[in-house]
Amino acid sequence: MAQETRNAYGAKLAELIQKNPNIVVLDADLTKSTKTIEAKKVCPERHFNAGIAECNMMGMAAGLAASGKTVFASTFAVFATGRAFEIIRNSICYPNLNVKICASHAGLSVGEDGASHQSIEDVSIMRSIPNMKVYVPCDQYQAKAIVEHVAAIEGPCYVRLGRGKVEDVYNENTVFDFDKVDILRKGNGDVVLFAMGLMVQEAIKAAETLDATVVNVSSIKPIDSKGIIDLLKSHKRAYALEEHSIIGGLFSTIAELKATTDITTPVTPIGINDVFGESGKARDVLTKYGLTAEHVIEVVKE
Repeated sequence: MAQETRNAYGAKLAELIQKNPNIVVLDADLTKSTKTIEAKKVCPERHFNAGIAECNMMGMAAGLAASGKTVFASTFAVFATGRAFEIIRNSICYPNLNVKICASHAGLSVGEDGASHQSIEDVSIMRSIPNMKVYVPCDQYQAKAIVEHVAAIEGPCYVRLGRGKVEDVYNENTVFDFDKVDILRKGNGDVVLFAMGLMVQEAIKAAETLDATVVNVSSIKPIDSKGIIDLLKSHKRAYALEEHSIIGGLFSTIAELKATTDITTPVTPIGINDVFGESGKARDVLTKYGLTAEHVIEVVKE
């Protein structure tokens, strides 16, 4: 069943805030869009709307976390990581505070909102900051598991969430290990497709034609270095699929790992090629920028 990862976030957050009296939720006047409204419905006394003041919201989050709270802070990804960057860096990550930034409407799949709201740099920005952990769920079940995971660990975390519905990859019985990449399909040893977010579903579709190995990389930082290196060694060609700029995201992370080894397996990026997006229906925009199974097949077969 197709579902939005932001909806899964809202549902899990509402569950967690009732179980854990230490959790506090902040939002920047987008409670209905980010789905933190679900937490507000059950615990309104621990949900605070900071208004359209994202930098102030991150400062509030830092203060609450410094007082011992586990803080979830949400807004659109472009505002969370761009507008509030300096506060996140200096007030949250530098003192290593327990703030979970769960940002929705990431990537080109925001669609009609256009380039100003299509955050294509957020993973790059967040993973560059010391102490920050970065997670990208591919479906509703993994989103819920990641939200529960970040609530249970200490320190700053960034969770990338989407606006549109994505098909299920997992189910409610799936047990996740975020210390390891997840091999969803084993191919013939020729091609390995590393994917994050909604590109996992596209990789799965493409893999049937390509007989490729499909790997879901949901933890970008910390990343499973050994798992990725082992997969590079056991395949002839590798591709990094992401609804994100090829600069600083999944491709860059894998290329950085490869550069520390003597591995010769070529790694090819399939992502956003250092350009801004544009307004249009989400599927049309993704198609134009080559973020589909059909395009993946074309690139691999070239």
